[in-house]
Amino acid sequence: MILDTCALLWIAEGESENRLSAQVLNHINKSPVVYVSAISGFEIGLKAKAGKLKLPVTPAEWFDAVLNFHHLQHIDLSHSICLRATELPKIHKDPCDRFIIATALTLDMPVVTSDSRFKEYGVDVVF
Repeated sequence: MILDTCALLWIAEGESENRLSAQVLNHINKSPVVYVSAISGFEIGLKAKAGKLKLPVTPAEWFDAVLNFHHLQHIDLSHSICLRATELPKIHKDPCDRFIIATALTLDMPVVTSDSRFKEYGVDVVF
């Protein structure tokens, strides 16, 4: 399973209990591996630079610390994922989410997200 960037932020900020149902948290906790796309690091860096996200350390340090603390694995953006993102229908305009959608489709994984548009791509959404 893959966390979208919002789900990653909720878990990192301790807001997951307020934002994610007990059923979703249980699903996350029982998953043998929970992944985060490398594009989430890019998105977090952009939000921090724009002043929309306050971090106690650099985005790179924050991202690594969150992955380590929560035992999350990252998924790099391969050429096949990047190309798949360009082939998606124009349902979702957010390029970062399009990379997460392409990753989920390429690797056949569900995504923890509150964004209902992911389902329109045939992605299995956990929320």
